[in-house]
Amino acid sequence: MISKFVRLALLLAAVPGAVAAQDAPVVRTVDGPVRGARADGVVAFKGIPFAAPPVGSLRWRAPQPVARWTAVRDATAYAADCMQLPFPSDAAPLGTAPAEDCLYANVWRPAGDAKKLPVMVWIYGGGFVNGGSSPPTYSGAALARSGIVVTSFNYRLGRFGSFAHPGLKPADADYGLLDQLAALRWVKANIARFGGDPDNVTIIGESAGGMSVHAMLSSPAAAGLFQRAVIQSGGDGSNHGSSLATAEAAGVAFASGKGIAADDPQAAAKLRALPAEQVVNGLNLASMGQGGYSGPVPDGRTFVDPRTAYDAGRFAKVPVMIGATSADIGGPTGAMIAGARDVAVLLASKNVPVYHYRFDYVATSAVTPQTKGAGHATDIPFFFDTAAIKYGAATSDADRTAARTISRYLVNFVKTGDPNGSGLPAWGRVTATARPILTLTRAGTAQVAPE
Repeated sequence: MISKFVRLALLLAAVPGAVAAQDAPVVRTVDGPVRGARADGVVAFKGIPFAAPPVGSLRWRAPQPVARWTAVRDATAYAADCMQLPFPSDAAPLGTAPAEDCLYANVWRPAGDAKKLPVMVWIYGGGFVNGGSSPPTYSGAALARSGIVVTSFNYRLGRFGSFAHPGLKPADADYGLLDQLAALRWVKANIARFGGDPDNVTIIGESAGGMSVHAMLSSPAAAGLFQRAVIQSGGDGSNHGSSLATAEAAGVAFASGKGIAADDPQAAAKLRALPAEQVVNGLNLASMGQGGYSGPVPDGRTFVDPRTAYDAGRFAKVPVMIGATSADIGGPTGAMIAGARDVAVLLASKNVPVYHYRFDYVATSAVTPQTKGAGHATDIPFFFDTAAIKYGAATSDADRTAARTISRYLVNFVKTGDPNGSGLPAWGRVTATARPILTLTRAGTAQVAPE
C-alpha cells in the first residue's frame, strides 16, 4: 500500500513547477523534470540542459533545442564547463573538467513556496576564452537567501564560441553570444516554475561577462528578455573595429594551420571533425595574442556594436548599474575604469537610470605592501557574498562587512531597479548635472560623493 507521503510526492511531481519531497525537490521544466537539492535554506538545481550538446554536426551552429526527457533528471551537480585550456592564474578556478557538451544552466532559490521572486542571471568572464559557471565563488546560494532567484549558465568559448570561415554557412560567428540568448530565452520560459518572475530579470556580468551585457543591451534579439542590467568591468561598449571579415580572416588562418584550405569544399566537415583539443590549440587568457582567433564580432543583425547603438539610442533602456575595480585593467584612463564612467554618462543622457560604482576594497589576507587597489575580478566574491568561500579561514570581519554591504546594494537593484535600501548610504543616479559615484572603500564601507 502506498503511503500518504509517497502519494503526496507523486502528486507534487505531477504539478508543473511544484517542489516535491523535502530533501529532493523536483521541478518540471518545459523540457522535462529535474531533481535538485535543499541545504541551508536554499534549493539548488545544477546542470540543467538549455540547448542540445553543440558537438559533431552542431559544432559552429546556433544552439538547437534540447531533446526532451520524461524521467526525473538528477540536477544536484554542475555539468561540464565549456571546452577550454584552463588558465592557472584564474581568479575563479573551474570546478569541473571542460568538455564540448556544456550548455547547461543552474538555479538557486530560497526554500519555501514563494512565487514571482526577482531573478538575477549571471554571465561569467574570462576573456571569452576561459571561465564557467562552476567556480565555488559563483554560487548563488547566499544571494538566494536574500529573497531572489539566481541563475547561471555556460556559453561556448574560444574558437568554439567565436569562429568564421568561408566553408561554414550561415556565418553566425558569435556562437557563444547566441548561447547566451538561448539561456535567457530558457529563463523566460522556465523560471516561473522555479518561483521566479520572468518579467523581473536582471542580467549581470563581469569582464567578458560585462561585455556580454553590453551585447545584450544593444541586441534587437534580446528585447524583453531582461528588465535591468549590471556591468562589472565590462569596458566602454566598443567592438574596436572587429567585423565578420576580421573573424573570417582569423578562421582561415587557423584552418590553414590544420591543412584545411579556404576553398576546400569539405572544409566544414573537416573542421567539425577536428578533436576538441586541436580546436582549442593552446588558446587561453595567457595566449590570446596568437593568431587564428578573433573574439566576438558584430554581425549587424543579431549583434551590433554596442557603443554605436548607445549613441543612436537603439538599445534596451533599462536601469543599469555599472562600474569597475580601483586597480582595474588599463588603470584610471583605461577602458574598464574610464569606460564605465563614459558609458554611465552616455546612458544617463538617454534618460536611463544609471548607478555608477568603484570597488576599492581589498581582502585583508590579500593586502601586500605593493597593493595599490582592488584588482580586476576581485570584486566578484563580495558582490556574490561568497568572500568566506574565496578566502576560507583567512576571511576577516572587514571582508564579511564589505560583502554584506555591496551584495545588499546588488540585491536591492535586482529586486527593484534601485540599489538603495534601509541602512545603506544613499546612492544617487548619474544625471546630466550630477555624477555621483559609490565607492566601496578600503574599510569595507560605502561612500557616495561626486566623481
